[in-house]
Amino acid sequence: MAQTEKTQKLLEQLFEKYKLSGQNIDDYLEGLLVSNYEPYWRYIALDTLLSLQQPKTDIPDETIFIGYHQITELYFKLAIHELEQMKVMGYDQPDRWADKLNRIVRYFQNLIHSFDVMIDGMEKEQFLQFRMALLPASGFQSAQFRMIEMASTQVINLVAVEQRDSLRNQDLIAQYKGIYWRSGAMDLATGQKTLTLQQFEDAYGQRFQDWMRSWEGKTLNDHCEELQKQGALTEELKHQFRRLDTYLNVNWRLSHYRSAVRYLQSKSGDASATGGTNWQKFLPPRFQKIVSFPSLWSPEEIENWGKGWVEEQLQAKPKGV
Repeated sequence: MAQTEKTQKLLEQLFEKYKLSGQNIDDYLEGLLVSNYEPYWRYIALDTLLSLQQPKTDIPDETIFIGYHQITELYFKLAIHELEQMKVMGYDQPDRWADKLNRIVRYFQNLIHSFDVMIDGMEKEQFLQFRMALLPASGFQSAQFRMIEMASTQVINLVAVEQRDSLRNQDLIAQYKGIYWRSGAMDLATGQKTLTLQQFEDAYGQRFQDWMRSWEGKTLNDHCEELQKQGALTEELKHQFRRLDTYLNVNWRLSHYRSAVRYLQSKSGDASATGGTNWQKFLPPRFQKIVSFPSLWSPEEIENWGKGWVEEQLQAKPKGV
């Protein structure tokens, strides 16, 4: 039986690989003889994937709502996959840095461009019906998005803007307690944590603190600042960092704002978000001023962070109102 030169080289490389780990390659080759070919649907666990949309009501458009949020979480997983590689990257490969940043931007671009599924892809009447069955669940409770935020910049840059000066020299735990999304999930009437926040922190609070510590000194902004110090922050890299900041902290948040305006704003008074958050104050970037790479922006740009877009939306008449 003839073997190509490439086949022979591959077999030799496989032999060395398994030999190094004390394994016998013959055992694995015998296993290949009896194993089945892996079809597409089994490889991506298609049947399992399609079984995960389990609405709580009989209202048809709830399936759209669940499916899109699951797609969102898969993109977040891909973004974290890139961030964890960048966490340990050296600074002598500017093209690789630019490529990784562009990959994360691309994930958010796809999410933002597809967000019309959430904005115009559901009947408003159906959404306002099934949303009440979701309480106290909220998209606010996306742990992966919070992890992306904490991997992108130092915790102090995520602290509620009115607390940053007082917490700047405090430890990470004190800064975590002042993080903007925690203050955004306080009951407006009592000042107490909403059930949405209580459940979220019960499930993920310790994991968030461990994650936060693991990124101390290694966030994307730490790397950005080091690239600047070493004179390795090329114009292309600066452009990619700024793009990521814009997509992560302006465009993605404003997509949610558009959706909230579409479904929750009305002439008779705005509805509150399912988790009890004040979406009018919580979603617009100009109020939170979350900037992952502040050294790359002018004070004026930060002061007007997302402001122009929000003012334009507030002046526009929402669809369906």
